[in-house]
Amino acid sequence: MPESPAEPRSAEDTLPLAPAARLAVKAFGRTDPGRVRAGNEDHFLVAELSRSLQVRQTSLPQPETHHGRSRGHVLLVADGMGGHAGGEVASALTVETVEAFIVELLRRFSNLKTEDEQGVLADLREAVEQADARILEEAQERPELAGMGTTLTMAFASGRRLFVIHAGDSRCYLHRAGHLERLTEDHTLVAEMAARGEIGTEEARRHPRRHVVTNALGGHCGGVRVEVHLVGLIEGDAVLLCSDGLTDMLDDRRLADMLAAEPDPESACARLIAEANEAGGRDNVTAVVARWS
Repeated sequence: MPESPAEPRSAEDTLPLAPAARLAVKAFGRTDPGRVRAGNEDHFLVAELSRSLQVRQTSLPQPETHHGRSRGHVLLVADGMGGHAGGEVASALTVETVEAFIVELLRRFSNLKTEDEQGVLADLREAVEQADARILEEAQERPELAGMGTTLTMAFASGRRLFVIHAGDSRCYLHRAGHLERLTEDHTLVAEMAARGEIGTEEARRHPRRHVVTNALGGHCGGVRVEVHLVGLIEGDAVLLCSDGLTDMLDDRRLADMLAAEPDPESACARLIAEANEAGGRDNVTAVVARWS
């Protein structure tokens, strides 16, 4: 598999970055075990980052807390691997570690300068590497969890910029003006075969080894490779993060149709999961949808 890009895509192969301005964001996530599996190894996170000032003492009457302009939103999907116990632990550890890392950055607020695009990407990379290390440490302490791992697809939105961090075969899509663009690559054995021209797209969708992931957090050895992208956002855009339990059941055209038909993120998540289950629900299914207006 070719190395994941060390830098975000250039202006020639990504959507142009729009001028910075505030956009309203509405986001929602939902996960479901599906129709076949008893447990759920998926986890997700939808979080808003904001500035706040806690007033301890003052001679002026005012609220105890002042809230400033929102810094951004974090969207995350993690699909655990390694059996029910291991996979669920790995994906949960990833969400917890990323969340704690970002909270710590906000405490050291000068270190999270969203105008510094390379700095943000470096910080998010570090969050993923910390989660990878934590999974490996937990597996060493608990031999019954040896080999556990997880995919990670995360989007950090600040102003009109979307930073995407990815490893594995969960996905991030951008839906704009009726068109659905997949922003991430699948880090799987079959995707590598397709990239080399050994198999076609349709054969890849049905291949029995399509779920063999070649790059993830944890596993039997460390060293996750982090794929990164930086994309400009405009009014009306929607972003979908999802586990492969959704994309195995529904093709991209169907995903685009539902995102176009459901402007409310909560309704969109409910419909996506319901249709994935109606189509067979062979795996845990998670969807996180955000829309900018």
